[in-house]
Amino acid sequence: MEVEARRQEPYTKPQEDANLLASMQHTLGDGFVMSGVGLHTGEQVQVRVLPAATGQGRYFVRTDLPASPTIPARVEVVSQTLLSTELKIDSAPVRTVEHLLAALTAMGIDNARIEIDAAEAPLLDGSAKQWTDAIAHVGVVAQSAPRQPWTVTEPMWIREGDAFVAALPSPELRFTYGIDFDLEAIGNQWHSWSPASDEPFATAIAPARTFGLAHQIKYLQSQGLIKGGSLDNALVCGSEGWLNPPLRFANEPARHKLLDLIGDLSLLGTMPVAHFLAYKASHALHTQLARSLNQLRGTQP
Repeated sequence: MEVEARRQEPYTKPQEDANLLASMQHTLGDGFVMSGVGLHTGEQVQVRVLPAATGQGRYFVRTDLPASPTIPARVEVVSQTLLSTELKIDSAPVRTVEHLLAALTAMGIDNARIEIDAAEAPLLDGSAKQWTDAIAHVGVVAQSAPRQPWTVTEPMWIREGDAFVAALPSPELRFTYGIDFDLEAIGNQWHSWSPASDEPFATAIAPARTFGLAHQIKYLQSQGLIKGGSLDNALVCGSEGWLNPPLRFANEPARHKLLDLIGDLSLLGTMPVAHFLAYKASHALHTQLARSLNQLRGTQP
């Protein structure tokens, strides 16, 4: 596949998150392969992430299915959001896409072809670190077409009980997430991150792993979920504390939820300039906000 610009050397922090804020579209400098187990299916899966031409966006290709159907990473094709985000075109789904999409988006990748040979992306270690490491290794290149920037000019809220997610007018792109659990080891946590800050996504957000509650595991497994979950790819918390410490950050769960939010909002294509604020939210609320913003964008002149 042809790349539209000469490959750059692996970049350092000043360039890294600047790619998310750049005016031009970007793609990968080369392709890479990753394999692992799906969180919910428990199936082994291989993913090839490849450069794509300008205007193609981020999209999945189910290479294991007849005719290799394409599934765009767009909010219009979200099919369900139970403990992960699933995209689907006709009878071709791809599930748990949020970690890979968060890594691509935060590292500034607008256009990428993601070939996958099963119905769920690999969980890897439960974070986006291996994705961002692979992206950094192959590099990021600027392309010849501009992005289509847009800005949130009026507050938008999606609420369910005391949980909410909001897009607020802001001079810079920022994400803030809060969680609150009865378990003492988690409790109330917050984290805020901006690509304009001194904290690179690859070290401040990407390493944060998914987490679960010990008392829910048997029930979720009885429902056919988390078949591929283990203490090697998810933090698990019980009444006595974490079953598999140490944590990578004191507020690792809040950082991981922020990671999920970025992945779900990436389904807008180009991220609007706004302060995204969430509290006790879910993939369902994240994608509802993305859907509402997408509709609003369609009405703007």
